[in-house]
Amino acid sequence: MVLSRVKPQTSAASSLRRLISGRSIVVAPGVFSPIVAQLAERAGFKAIYFSGGGFANLLGMPDLGVTTMTEVAEAARRVIYVSQLPLIVDVDTGFGEAVNVMRAVRELGRAGAAAAQIEDQVMPKRCGHLEGKEVVEIDEMVKKLVSAREANASEIIIIARTDARAVEGFDSAVERAKAYL
Repeated sequence: MVLSRVKPQTSAASSLRRLISGRSIVVAPGVFSPIVAQLAERAGFKAIYFSGGGFANLLGMPDLGVTTMTEVAEAARRVIYVSQLPLIVDVDTGFGEAVNVMRAVRELGRAGAAAAQIEDQVMPKRCGHLEGKEVVEIDEMVKKLVSAREANASEIIIIARTDARAVEGFDSAVERAKAYL
């Protein structure tokens, strides 16, 4: 029964770090609600991914960056409540500038998220599978990542994602990935 579950003593971030440091690929299916998270756990997955696109669609909206930080944090909290699996949360572009990223990371840390994934598109962002994306300057994304790290008292993992390959080409995507480390 869900209400009788006890959370493990290990933090979600520690669990995810242990998983990704292994030799196996970690498959984290996209979830957007507590019931889908429970299904993923029962199916034997070791981690789950809170899909920004899936969540926007659940709310009847397109994946264009229209969900808010508080909506995402609350929905992630609900997923974390019913699942033992470490949750990676898609925070799109971080809900604004560096200061907004800082708050998002703090809220997700309080919720118990294992990781926050931040992408480098301009706002309003577009679904990663669609044409017409634009990316921010490298320095702007680096500021967001530094802000995320500074806000990270809970030690959740910060994942930087770039959409530059589709916009600027492969070499630019590699350059950005190196800068984001």
